Amino acid sequence: MKENGISLAQMRQRNTRKVAALFLAPVTVLMVIFIFYPIVDTFITSGYQWNGISAAKKFIGIGNWKKLIADTNFWVAFKNNVLIMILSICIQIPIGLALATFLDFGGKKLTPFKVVWFIPLLMSSVAIGFLFTYALATNGGLVSTISGWFGGGNIDLLGNPKTALLTVIMVICWQFTPFYMVYFMAAFTNIPYDVFEAARIDGATRGQYFWRIALPLLVPSMKSAAILSMVGSLKYFDLIYVMTGGGPGTSTELMATYMYKQSFKTFNMGYGSAVAGGMFILISMVSLITMKLLNGKKED
Repeated sequence: MKENGISLAQMRQRNTRKVAALFLAPVTVLMVIFIFYPIVDTFITSGYQWNGISAAKKFIGIGNWKKLIADTNFWVAFKNNVLIMILSICIQIPIGLALATFLDFGGKKLTPFKVVWFIPLLMSSVAIGFLFTYALATNGGLVSTISGWFGGGNIDLLGNPKTALLTVIMVICWQFTPFYMVYFMAAFTNIPYDVFEAARIDGATRGQYFWRIALPLLVPSMKSAAILSMVGSLKYFDLIYVMTGGGPGTSTELMATYMYKQSFKTFNMGYGSAVAGGMFILISMVSLITMKLLNGKKED
């Protein structure tokens, strides 16, 4: 049937597009204001020498970008971000998968463990930062106190450039491993129970079921978890800033902390914007390359 030369199917499609546009309009406006505009403004500001307060701006072109490329502190911060990314993926995902497997096989009787293990994720990063700062304090901290019980001296984990970054990474893993635990528990629920029953009928043990059946089915979830961990690690800021402020020296400096210091401590907003722009480019490149590598062998 047609009405005014337009079929009912075409009218339905047109109405659907109108309704979709109506519902997407508020999201689009918010994304433009809070995502796209700040990104564009960041790259524009990176072309100026500006303290972020005065109205006077001096256009210097790509001067800040030239400085960024030669800035060893920025590349040290990038290296630290990459190290956090690698260790976070290698620690959080296997432990999260192990905890999820344990809870999935254990059933409802292990519900208290779910609650206890999920608690770190409920705490804010700032609160965790202060908690571990006091716990790892050289004088009177938990680690130094335990060391003293066994006749040892004070241990300065956060003040030692050789141990500070690894210590902070362990705290990050402690906080975010429960997220991947819950993530993989949800992935386990997507595996049909009939598959588990068929494996049991065929005489498979729980170990054989996990390694030969469940784990291959969890590979897509593991890839997604790796991407989430990677992106989160490359833009990490709050916990490290609270615990070490990027020190001692540049041993725990990250791109985000370096950008914050340049923008709001030295009031070099132009160069801070260049750091933020470089951070955006590097994170985008690493994310795209990683997704290409993880999804490149997908079968049609």
